[in-house]
Parts: sequence; C-alpha cells; structure tokens
Amino acid sequence: MSNKLVSKQLKSAGILVLLFALFPWPVKADGGASLVRWRSFDDSIFAEAKRDNKLVLLDLEAVWCHWCHVMDEKTYADRSIADILASKYICIKVDQDAQPDLSNKYEEYGWPATIIFDGDGREIAKRSGYINPEKMKNLLTAVIKDPTPEPDDSAKVATVDNVLTSKDKLADIADGKLPERLKQELIDKHLAGYDSKYGGWGTYQKFLDSDSVEYSLLLGNGGDKAALARAKKSLDGELNLLDPAFGGLYQYSTDGDWQHPHYEKIMQTQADGLRAYALAYSVYNDKRYLSAAKSIAAYLQDYLTAPDGAFYTSQDADLVKGQHSEDYFALTAQKRLKLGLPRIDKHNYSRENGWAITALAALYGASGESEYLKQAKRACDWVVANRSISGGGFSHDARNFSGPYLGDTLSMGRAFVALYQATADRRYLLQARACADFIDKHFRADSGFVTSDATASRVVKPVALLDENIILCRFANQLNQLTGEAKYRAMSDHALAYLATPAAAYKRKILVAGILLANREANTVPLHITVVGAKSDPQAQLLFACALKLPQVYKRIEWYDPSEGPMPNPDTELPAMPRACAFVCSDGRCSSPSYDGEALKKASQL
Repeated sequence: MSNKLVSKQLKSAGILVLLFALFPWPVKADGGASLVRWRSFDDSIFAEAKRDNKLVLLDLEAVWCHWCHVMDEKTYADRSIADILASKYICIKVDQDAQPDLSNKYEEYGWPATIIFDGDGREIAKRSGYINPEKMKNLLTAVIKDPTPEPDDSAKVATVDNVLTSKDKLADIADGKLPERLKQELIDKHLAGYDSKYGGWGTYQKFLDSDSVEYSLLLGNGGDKAALARAKKSLDGELNLLDPAFGGLYQYSTDGDWQHPHYEKIMQTQADGLRAYALAYSVYNDKRYLSAAKSIAAYLQDYLTAPDGAFYTSQDADLVKGQHSEDYFALTAQKRLKLGLPRIDKHNYSRENGWAITALAALYGASGESEYLKQAKRACDWVVANRSISGGGFSHDARNFSGPYLGDTLSMGRAFVALYQATADRRYLLQARACADFIDKHFRADSGFVTSDATASRVVKPVALLDENIILCRFANQLNQLTGEAKYRAMSDHALAYLATPAAAYKRKILVAGILLANREANTVPLHITVVGAKSDPQAQLLFACALKLPQVYKRIEWYDPSEGPMPNPDTELPAMPRACAFVCSDGRCSSPSYDGEALKKASQL
C-alpha cells in the first residue's frame, strides 16, 4: 500500500486517529502502572539525599522503548518495590532523548539504564536493560545494606605506548592523519566485523551502520569492488526492515538475521537510512534504493512531521504500553489504523531536525525531486526561528535542562552545509560557519570536543564522544574545503587527533568505519565541480542538478554566478563564460568546460 494512500486513510480515520494521537496509551484492564513518585533530574537532589540519608535511583529510559514500558508496568508497579523506593530512595526518571548529557554518559548501557548513586553523586551500581521485580528488590535492599560502590567494569583502554610504534608518535596525529599502524588495525577490525552471510557489520543485532556503508561506498568510488559488494549486501539486508505498511525503518533485527525486527522508529535510524539509500542510488543506480529512500521520506512526512514543518523524534514499538506488538505490525495500514497508532514523541529537538534535514537534502540531490528540498528548508527555517541561541548555536528543546549540547549545533551545522551543497545559497554557508565558530568557542577541550558546555555536575562531566567527534571532523573539513579558512582545518585536525587516541580508537570492536571515513576525507581532495552561469539560467540549473546526481559520495559542488561576487573559497579562479558550463577541478587544475550532463559525467571520471 502506498504511503500516499496511508496518508489519506490517516486523514479519513478522523476522530479515532486523533484520539490515539492525543492519548496514545490504551488503558490496560489486567495490568498496573508505575507506583513510584518520579522526579526530574536536578543536581540539588543529591544534597537532599545526603541530608535525608537516602540514595538516588535514576531510571534512564527511551519513550519508544518496549522494555522501558515493561519496567514501568511490572517492576515499578510492584507495591513492595515502590515502598522500598519511597522510604530509602529519591527516584529520578529521565527520557534519554530529552537530556543528551545523561544519555551520552550512559549510552553503552542501552535503555532502560538503572543507576544508583549516593548523596555525593558517586555511582553505587549500574544495570543495563529490564530488571524483573525480584531482581530489583534484591538490588535495592543490597545497596541499602552495603552502599559501597561496585567495581568499575569499564574496559581498560590500551596506552598510547602499546598502540603506537616509535615512528608513529603523536606528532603524526597532529599532522591531520591517523598513524599508519593504527589505521591498518582499524581497517582490519572493519573487515573482520563484516557479516559475509547476511551483510552488515556484527552478527547478532542487524542494522545498517551508515558510517560503514558510506566508507565502503567511498572505497568503491576508488575502484574497490569488494567494498561495493559489502555495502550492497548490507543495503539489501536492511530493506527487510522497511515497514511495508507505513514506511520508515524499524530500528534493528535480532537473532543474527534481518527477519526479527524491533519495531520502534527513531529519527536517527530514519535519517541515517534515508541518506544511505540516497547515496546508494547515486552509486548503483538501483531503483530499489531510491524507492527505499522515498519510503522513509514519506514516513517522515506522514507521521513524524508537525503541522509547522518541524520533525518529531520517534514512534513507539508498542501499541499498548508494555505489550509486544508483532501482530499489529503484521497488519496492513488500514487494519492498523482501525486499532490506533503507537505513540509518537512530539518533541522538536534541534539535533533530530538537523539529521532529517541533512538526509532530505541528500535525497533531493539524488532524485532531483523538489518536494524533498522543500521539506528540508521548511524544517530548517523552523529550527532557526525557534531554537537559535546567541552566538550561532542551537538549544536542544524549548526548555533546556542543561547545556547547550554539542550535538544540536553540530547537527544543524551539518544540515546547513548539506543545504548549501544542494542549493548553492550562500546564506546556508554563513549559517554553517556560525555553527562551527560557536562549537569552537564552547566545546573545544584539550582532547577533542566535548558534548556539553554545562558546568560539571556531580553526575555529568562534559566528555568527548566518539560519534560526535567523527561528525565534527567531517563537518569542519567540509567547511575548510568550501571556505578555504584554515581555522576549520584546525578544528578538523583537533577532532581527528582525539579519534586517534586509544580511548576513542579502541572503544569499539567492530563499528570503527566512522574514524576511517573521517580520516580519509580529511586527507583526500573531494571531487570539485563548479557550475559557471547565472542562477536564473536554465542550462546552469540543469548542470548543477547533474552535478548533484554524480555517483561520487565525497564531492564539493559550487555554483559561480558572477553577479554574486567571488566564490567563498577563492582557491580556483574561473572566468565568466559566454554560456553556462561546469568545470571539474583538482590540485589547482580544471578540466575543459562541460556544457551538458553527459560531458560533465565523463569529465568527473577522468
């Protein structure tokens, strides 16, 4: 069933759908609900706990998470547990999407994460996943009896001396590249982690790691056919996680194959998948990939878009809170709608909007269909109007618990670059530069860039995160390419230097392609195409659209309209031409002018 038909059915379902949208959780006749008195996170709680000789329990959940609901419906609905918590604990419940500082600190634990602190903010115990009532009761009473912190089970990180040879000292990292030995170790991990049977990286939870796919596509642009085959098999596997009724991607599959999905749909999965399939369509010219990208975009439009154009955050895995919903997701769209809709988290976060904008810009470039650019621009305008903060940054939400957070400004900066590449509108490049300048001022640390500018609390210390520094390295490198400003290259190098530290490089066993991708882009000249001609000229417009569709995944596309003055990066001087054309440039040299799409395609392959 098409997504357009689903959208019509949503509108025609009328009052039923509206009620489920406003009150998404049907009342359970046979179940309970949490009996615990939950409070919001506030650092002052620890002083209160110390004064009253109590402990602090943090329930870090995701609003779309099935097992988080089960914890509420089973564990926290148990009267004996609620009584223990009321007498000896102060209880905090936090939605991890709403408070990235806490989410980032405990992301390795998954959701729900349960952390118990003493009044000084020291971690006493940490648990990952669902805890049944019996185990929870044992945990709570054991900590009351002996509040000694458990041993830290974090994996020990290799020292620099164990990782680097005498030739590969830190000076090589500062030069803006990974040491060769470290790079080879990461390549070996990336290749060893590939699942040759089913595709994808990793063997139990199957999902599309967008960095691994994009790195493979980039290698494929360089002639690596095996890398192209790995990416294709992974993309084909992920097609099994497309929702055939509503569109969009389920988060992942268990059991080591692509046939056992977890049904939540979170924005990061949608945006990463949408962008990956848009890039893949450009590379393989496989219409299945374009169809997949359009399916995800239609899902965003039908279900995760607010009336004002901003994007929502996620859709739940459960129709009824705490109950598995395989039977529901096996139904057609029409039959599902008769039962209702799983809850949609209608928060409008800058970070999630930036992800979606970047992905839609990629789909516009690959497809040439203007509706995707319109959606991206509309969301971008909303975020600028409603989430901008002084100095060029962005808040996470209308209410800031702490922060600002690196992720929001970084995500929007990347979105501005994507829109600039897709439109050549210099306004977006100026906004991207403002984001980078804000980041450099507020989030730069001695090693890498940290996730929060907040004053350190007893629990949350600003730390550098692997994924954020990968994205920042790539974003700052793009800005350096587009503006020629050395300060952005310095930002890229600073992030890459962090990625080369053992704490970052050895954090993961398999999913290391992001580091390799950042390093390769930082040390490779992108395909550089400049269209010359008035932006009102249909021929120039056609050449620019052709440039966007070229199969190279790492490219710099610009449009020189002499009426706008010099290009932002003056590294290449191009003449005003008697008619619209395009040049492919590299290492200070440019090709002969191309006057049509076929000529441009041939020139880009030389």
